[in-house]
Amino acid sequence: MDTFFIILNVIVLLALLGVLVWMQKKRISFTKRVFTGLGFGLIYGAILQYAYGAGSEVITKSVDWFNLAGNGYVRLLQMVVIPLIMVSIISAIMNLKGRQNLGKISVSIIAVLLITTAIAASVSIVTSLSFDLKAIEIQKGDKEQAQGLKMEERLGTVQDMTIPQQVLEFIPSNPFEDMTGARRTSTLAVVIFSAFIGVAVLGLDRKKPEQAQTFRRVIDAVYAVVMRIVTLVLRLTPYGILALITKVVATTNPDEILKLIKFVLASYVALLVMFVIHLILLALFGYNPVTYVKKVLPTLVFAFTSRSSAATIPLNVETQTKKLGVSDGIANLSATLGATIGQNGCAGIYPAMLAVMIAPTVGIDPTSWDFILTLILVVTISSFGVAGVGGGATFASLIVLSTMNLPVALAGLLISVEPLIDMGRTALNVNDSITAGLISGKVLKENDQDVFNNHGMDLDATAHS
Repeated sequence: MDTFFIILNVIVLLALLGVLVWMQKKRISFTKRVFTGLGFGLIYGAILQYAYGAGSEVITKSVDWFNLAGNGYVRLLQMVVIPLIMVSIISAIMNLKGRQNLGKISVSIIAVLLITTAIAASVSIVTSLSFDLKAIEIQKGDKEQAQGLKMEERLGTVQDMTIPQQVLEFIPSNPFEDMTGARRTSTLAVVIFSAFIGVAVLGLDRKKPEQAQTFRRVIDAVYAVVMRIVTLVLRLTPYGILALITKVVATTNPDEILKLIKFVLASYVALLVMFVIHLILLALFGYNPVTYVKKVLPTLVFAFTSRSSAATIPLNVETQTKKLGVSDGIANLSATLGATIGQNGCAGIYPAMLAVMIAPTVGIDPTSWDFILTLILVVTISSFGVAGVGGGATFASLIVLSTMNLPVALAGLLISVEPLIDMGRTALNVNDSITAGLISGKVLKENDQDVFNNHGMDLDATAHS
């Protein structure tokens, strides 16, 4: 009987996907299709959970089939991330007037990412204290205890590396290995390697201009092909979102959320406050927040459902360049650096909130200025090299909690709501990288305000989907 229901569930999902195909053929806008997919997923996921229960075998096996569309789409995006990063950064640097411009762009982007991370940590501390969050109040079950032990094991790996050793991890020793994503810092390592290639071409312009020009033509051709692949993959966004959000809603246990409802609410209050701060910063630099939100919503929705900053890089870059008027170089650097440095949600809000919750268990007053200022500094510094996929927040938390001499095992108490909160954290991470790109473009006078102000611009305008 279960087999019948599994087949029925898959058929219904295929029917919903078919509606999105019909909408695409009718030339309905990309944004409307994204939100239609989101709405279908929310409703269908809720129906599945009500009918079968979050942990039922029918749900588990149905979701296994749903993953073909959801996780399949994420894998396709991950497939193009490294090629996109490489050719985009090489191409962008080759077209710079000099090496100093690259330094200015990088410094500007990193500065925005780190400053906003420090602000995010401050917001998180205030929110945690306002909600009076305490780790000791959370019930500890078998799942939570297992996660606590797992975090302690991971802490051993982190503590074995000094800060200089962790910085060395960013430098690629084997760029081809990093192209496979073998290390936690692989994405950042590929950025560094690509930057070296771009700078080398600038040097070659003076010494061997013919060879430099030949290489430029090769990169331009590869760039055109990669961008075409990106366009083809991005057309699948509404379908991927439908499958991903259906899975999330169908497999999330409401009872587990209710147990930790205060923490969930506090987390999303902090995330929303930080999002508003991003909008205020953009307004201060002359960008209309309403126009901005309308244009980035599809990208943030995908980040929310996929829980992967790295997988969102192609859509992030496309949104910045085609809809917000950010130059190619700044867009690629901000999207890539933002996936590994200064993530406001995963490396800013989450570790700070955990630290405030756990501090009282070891006799530390979380309201003392010494603790608060130290925590903000530690969070900001430790935000370098956070992996841009689900689980990056755990690594950031391990570094912060161990540096603050707080027990890491207690962080495992939140395992049951981790996916739900991670969705919001990832969306904020991506929004911060876009914010960094826009602000840097404005400061360096490389933004196209006309593109930003074009209210009719849609990804369909370039993808012809």
